[in-house]
Amino acid sequence: MIANTLSRYFFRRYVSTAGWFFLGVCGIIFLADFSETSRRLSGLEGYSVPAALLFTAMRTPLIFQQTIPTLTLFVGMTSLIALNRRYELVVTRAAGISVWQFITPFAAGALLIGLFAMLVVNPVAAWGQRESLSMEASWREASGRARKSEFLPWIRQISGGKDTIIGAKSYREDGAELLDAVIFHFDEDGRVTLRQDAATAKLEDGYWMLTDVQEIRPGEIPSHVESTRLSTNLRQDYLKESLSQPETVAFYDLLRKIDVGRSFGISTKALETQFHSLLSLPVLLVAMTLIAATVSLKFSRFAQSRSVILGGIVSGFVLYVVTVLVKAFGSSGAVPPFVAVWVPVIVATALGATILLHQEDG
Repeated sequence: MIANTLSRYFFRRYVSTAGWFFLGVCGIIFLADFSETSRRLSGLEGYSVPAALLFTAMRTPLIFQQTIPTLTLFVGMTSLIALNRRYELVVTRAAGISVWQFITPFAAGALLIGLFAMLVVNPVAAWGQRESLSMEASWREASGRARKSEFLPWIRQISGGKDTIIGAKSYREDGAELLDAVIFHFDEDGRVTLRQDAATAKLEDGYWMLTDVQEIRPGEIPSHVESTRLSTNLRQDYLKESLSQPETVAFYDLLRKIDVGRSFGISTKALETQFHSLLSLPVLLVAMTLIAATVSLKFSRFAQSRSVILGGIVSGFVLYVVTVLVKAFGSSGAVPPFVAVWVPVIVATALGATILLHQEDG
């Protein structure tokens, strides 16, 4: 009975602390990103303060999602240190309740935060990122200042016996329309026979519609045409899947995206890594909570040891950096996505539990 009452009390304290932390961090993120957005985009046509506020609000969930593991570490440390300084953990131990019993509400709270981040925050963040990218692209297009996309690959197509490579600075409509496109045509020997620079290249049924095109042939004077067509066998679904950014795909859609990508023969390592990363997030937050417990449970009459707290912060930061690093390895295909994501999380959880066993049970 006592254990159940204490568990509910500790759980409420943990959730309350987490709520204040998350609200404060979201406010800081919003203000900082609004300032950066104003600096970057204030000179674009279509920009206004209300639009910038909406733009920032749509970007905030994605940035907040990236801070959740570190925030969970601080929430766990803050909650446990506060309970320790008020002698509540001392009384709990004196009542014969083990560390594993009173740490369970904190681990359960971390698990629920992870599930909330995976099932609610991530879909909202993915939608917001898509909409904000589309809004920024429309502002830049209206101002004639297209921004180079970091995610646009060079596309190679072989249609009607003609070998062509297509690239662009940015794109819209999930890749169906390329902005500031450049097209290279090759002959059978691999030599460039024609270069076309187009303001836009829109994928239609069986062809690209190029507008405002400058054509350059070896040894000839460049010419200009208002519009022309380039035959293709590419489908919009293929481009949509090949240009998908993992951050813009909600957790619920990741498996479908992976299956579709595989059917097109597209590498899905980045999407698989994102899926396992989100799936492992609740376990990662539990690991962060265990790490917080290892440096926060020792009673000190006046204050916790600064070196111990610093060690916990450094340990959590190292764990977060390692997870981000191996996620990059998994996305590139250097390491299988499942192994890259789950091994650090499992090792961190086992390590935190082992340290607690050594401290509390010898």
